Amino acid sequence: MILVVDVGNTNTVLGLMDGGEVHRHWRITTRPRTTDELGLLLLQLLELQNMARANVKGAVISCVVPSTLYAIEKSIRRYLNKKALVVGRKLRTGMRVRMDNPREVGSDRIVNAVAAVERYGGPVIVVDFGTATTFDCIDRACDYVGGVIAPGFQISAEALFTRTSKLPRVEVERPQQVIGTNTVRCMQSGLYWGYVGLVDEIATRCKSELGPGTHCVATGGLSNLLAKDSRVIDDVDAFLTLRGLWLLWDLNTP
Repeated sequence: MILVVDVGNTNTVLGLMDGGEVHRHWRITTRPRTTDELGLLLLQLLELQNMARANVKGAVISCVVPSTLYAIEKSIRRYLNKKALVVGRKLRTGMRVRMDNPREVGSDRIVNAVAAVERYGGPVIVVDFGTATTFDCIDRACDYVGGVIAPGFQISAEALFTRTSKLPRVEVERPQQVIGTNTVRCMQSGLYWGYVGLVDEIATRCKSELGPGTHCVATGGLSNLLAKDSRVIDDVDAFLTLRGLWLLWDLNTP
């Protein structure tokens, strides 16, 4: 088993990969933890699956929250006796990044791109519904050529609540109709259908620039919900990032 760790701004997803397939996965809140807290958490998760720590043969991490990385690396080294690979530290990706400054691209976006190319080839767009919603664009030559970053669904919902005097905090929910008949339904409709429109418009324009045959795959926490009403998203893969991490581990180990 290979331990893959995807540290996002809101949540951290841990997975156990076997032969490129997700064997187990867990989602925890991203927050500062000590090395020992993380180590004990890892051991408890393994114990729940009746799995010995010796079964973990390696580890790879993608992290967009630098302040948490040291403790995660150290906990894996101390409690699993493994030195984790970290995306961005001279790991081979097999992909050219044709950005003005390639170092600006978040490690999770590169991981998603690698996984999407392996599964769909190019051109392909990855829409990742995270704290921010990102669109990653890979051309026909399978080069990473850029993308789009938009506020995430939850950020938009929180902004409505914090920046207005009378609007409440609402749950993420698909309204049965666009026209709301009370304040909560009006807000949910604006958030949900507005977000579907945002995704479809941006993805359509990206497809146009990448050319005919561009595939669009969605991943992230809200991908299954929002993709149902999208006219542009072709597939949903909730484990795309985890698969990409496994591919990078496989590429960078003997």
